[in-house]
Amino acid sequence: MKVSFSEHPASVGESYIEHLQKASGFAFSMIRGGLACLVHAVLPFLFTHTGSGVIRSLHDKMVVNRRAQMVPSRRQRSVPQRSNRVRAA
Repeated sequence: MKVSFSEHPASVGESYIEHLQKASGFAFSMIRGGLACLVHAVLPFLFTHTGSGVIRSLHDKMVVNRRAQMVPSRRQRSVPQRSNRVRAA
């Protein structure tokens, strides 16, 4: 089995170091959120929104922001896109 330290990071548009930093940040956020959830399980009046807030934040960083970075804006497209709208005469 060949192990590549750059194949996956490149597939998400990052260098190895960038991926290491982002993945580590995600890991620490998940640990922090998990610990808050454990405390909340014992003391339900504490950290009532922390776990869901961490999940929402991580989702936005991983899915929403990455999707926005990968979709080129209309100005960046080299081929004009055809419109399906019917023009009034």
